[in-house]
Amino acid sequence: MADKVYPPVTFEEFQPTSYEVWKEEAVTSLKGGDFQKKLFTKTYEGITLQPIYTKADMEYIQETSTFPGREDYLRGAAAAGYIADRWDMAQAVEGATPTQANADILHELKKGATAVNLTIGRKGVVLECSDDVRALFAGVDLAKTPVYLDCGAAAQRTLSLLSLADIDLKALKGCVGGDPYGTLLADGRLPVTMEKLFDEMAESAKLGAGVRTVLVDGLVYANGGATAVQEVGACMATASAYISAMLERGIDPDAAAQSIQFRFALGANFFMEIAKLRAARMVYAQIAEAYGASEAARKLHVFARTSAFTKTVYDPYVNILRTTTEAFSGVVGGVDAMEVAPLDEPFGSSEELTRRIARNIQVMMQEEFHLTQPVDPAGGSWYVETLTAQLAESIWAYFQNIESKGGIESAILSGALQDDVAATLAQRFKNLDTRTDRAVGVNMYANVLEQKLDRPAAKAVPAPAGPAVITAKPIEAHRWTERYEALRAKTEAWMEKTGKTLDVFLANMGPIPQHKARADFAAGFFEVAHFNMLRNDGFPTVDACADAAVKSGAPVVVICSTDATYPEIVPELARKIKTAKPDTTVLLAGAPAPEYKDAYLEAGVEDFIHVKANCYDILSKIQSTKGVE
Repeated sequence: MADKVYPPVTFEEFQPTSYEVWKEEAVTSLKGGDFQKKLFTKTYEGITLQPIYTKADMEYIQETSTFPGREDYLRGAAAAGYIADRWDMAQAVEGATPTQANADILHELKKGATAVNLTIGRKGVVLECSDDVRALFAGVDLAKTPVYLDCGAAAQRTLSLLSLADIDLKALKGCVGGDPYGTLLADGRLPVTMEKLFDEMAESAKLGAGVRTVLVDGLVYANGGATAVQEVGACMATASAYISAMLERGIDPDAAAQSIQFRFALGANFFMEIAKLRAARMVYAQIAEAYGASEAARKLHVFARTSAFTKTVYDPYVNILRTTTEAFSGVVGGVDAMEVAPLDEPFGSSEELTRRIARNIQVMMQEEFHLTQPVDPAGGSWYVETLTAQLAESIWAYFQNIESKGGIESAILSGALQDDVAATLAQRFKNLDTRTDRAVGVNMYANVLEQKLDRPAAKAVPAPAGPAVITAKPIEAHRWTERYEALRAKTEAWMEKTGKTLDVFLANMGPIPQHKARADFAAGFFEVAHFNMLRNDGFPTVDACADAAVKSGAPVVVICSTDATYPEIVPELARKIKTAKPDTTVLLAGAPAPEYKDAYLEAGVEDFIHVKANCYDILSKIQSTKGVE
């Protein structure tokens, strides 16, 4: 049977739709909602995300036709992307001694990891002599296996020990790096002068040859709550200072630029993280060029790690989804090496199962999902290209602002940089408080029946030894949900101690369709702090509802019905409950109409719970007034 011949397909019958036509349809769909407020989103970076992007948004971008592996490296450091060389899968190991760490390294490599990743020094593995180095890397083929060693403030000592252990530094790949400014911000102090650390940095650059010896760590900013602009901008200012210091000590521009490895966190905003990595390559290429580095030496090398800031203690299995999307954004953005943290990272220690899940996320991305191609998958996207350009401009402006005020060291010693990050953290906490930002399983959709994971406490990290020659205000590590988790933990500890529950009675008025929506909302609101909800199918009269509320003995009562019925029932119901049991906290589900608010408050309603209410403050106040300690 001959093959059937199909007529050519054209799309002439479909006329292109203009932005104006789409906007008219969108405005109609909003049914009176404000177009700007509903469909445009302001990010923490100060960038306003549009609801739709078109080719017109690309017009102001100077160049969008560059190739991967060339010029500004927007599209990746390698021309063939991951097709020729895949990113290094570098899962961290937790062993405290060289022997224990070696066992962990060999296990990770056997199970799919392709690189070694660990911390050297008081926060990780202590190496005292060349025998420790031999024990650490026993059975590891360092000719084929890149290493990523975080050496704290300086890498020279570790590099010397590697050399004494007969490890060929010129053949070694990866990074054995020190980051003085990052260490200063993490610890709040350094035991030696910056000049001495810069001297060691220059010597390390000479020793390294095949391995990068300078680390510029963005994790200290990201874990403090920083925006993508703050994280990358501060890192660029740090890299600039390091290159300048090495040039002053006789290191040529190419060697200085190529000695630096950046480490960035991969956060929750999927497209922002993609754009962040692409923009960072552009900015670094421009900085390296200004110092005289050749085109080949301007390539930014990125080690990325899924964010610790975004992980939660409650509903921790959601962390698998978080790390997966974060890792995916890293791959699309073009990382050179990556660590995916286990789901139980917030507990301070992990189990083999959770480490295996984390490791396999990367393995599956390479082996099953075929994310090794195409090259620069986000390239050409009107959204991502526009966002990348906007982010690059903002990062460059932030970097220039730091430089104009004396550089990264001045920004750190004055505390200006730390204050800037702290302001962003405060805004993130505020948005979680009002549930403008939502953390699944924590401030929204909490599961009061879950059993917390049982993990041993994290080992204590000793304070830095020796005198502090340089001090600065540290950037403390946080998690965005920590305050809500402490709120819930407080209730649970009180429950365990007293054998009681903090009951909230739902004063549901009318049949189920009348009160259900607000009753469900109220339940979700209070279960965030593990309050016990006393539910019912509703009451036909105010007297019946008030009587049930008082008899329940609940210290908190929430009136649930509709806006239309509230003016009639709320004043009477609240007054009856407060008269019978004055210490009861009476709340109303829903934002009150302005003309009725005073009447509700006068009748005994103390607060209102709704989508814009400060959930954290209300729950915290109830804990305080009801004796939950």
